[in-house]
Amino acid sequence: MNESTPTPPLIQPPPPIPPAATPPLPQPPLPGDDPAERVAIPNIFAAIEAVLRQPRRLHFQMRQPGAGGLIVAMFAASVVCSLIYGVVVGTFSGGAQLWIAPAKIALGLVISAAICLPSLYIFGCLSGSQARLSEVCGLLAGMLLLSTVLLIGFAPVAWIFSESTESVAWMGALHLLFCLLATLFGLRFMKAGFAHTHARSQAGINVWIIIFLLVALQMTTALRPILGRSDSFFPKEKQFFLGHWIDCFKATPENSQGSSESK
Repeated sequence: MNESTPTPPLIQPPPPIPPAATPPLPQPPLPGDDPAERVAIPNIFAAIEAVLRQPRRLHFQMRQPGAGGLIVAMFAASVVCSLIYGVVVGTFSGGAQLWIAPAKIALGLVISAAICLPSLYIFGCLSGSQARLSEVCGLLAGMLLLSTVLLIGFAPVAWIFSESTESVAWMGALHLLFCLLATLFGLRFMKAGFAHTHARSQAGINVWIIIFLLVALQMTTALRPILGRSDSFFPKEKQFFLGHWIDCFKATPENSQGSSESK
């Protein structure tokens, strides 16, 4: 007799294990999360210390009501610091350059900031930043303040070279190096501030940085001479800054001091 073989029961596969939920990435702290960053900045000396030691504190204070006085004070301090560094620049040629060089450096700083402020606000908006115009002015003022304070730190080194060399071209290259280093630190402060304004991208700010550097470099030529002497306060001919630098380095060492009216 044939006996039917019982069909074994179907084994159900185990239910799939749901993937583990990915924990959310920790969000960076916002300016003001630390109680120390909420301490008010009473004067410009506290602002200088904050921009060097606690930049997030300055970022937070510039968002508070009544920050206009602090922003104006930072702009004014930037001009004063540029005047001090300008005196050191003027010691290379002496004479009238002791007041002409500070005046031109401060003037170039103010004009560059005024020219580039509208584009900074526009590129900030295109990057998704929610910063108001007053906050953008504050970030620009903080950038200029940090840059010019760093120039004060470079001033003793620049003075040593001013007293020990006669080459206008190489002395100008040294000052340019100091200015670029100081500006890069200031731009880092500004970019960190925009990162806390809900900007979705840094592309617009990076484009503005290129524009600002080009404007600042052209101002060094538009307001020449800064290092050398000249019979006129402003140059008599228009020139692109790269062409001006090439002409300076082409000058012979014997004529570098004598032809300083074009540098």
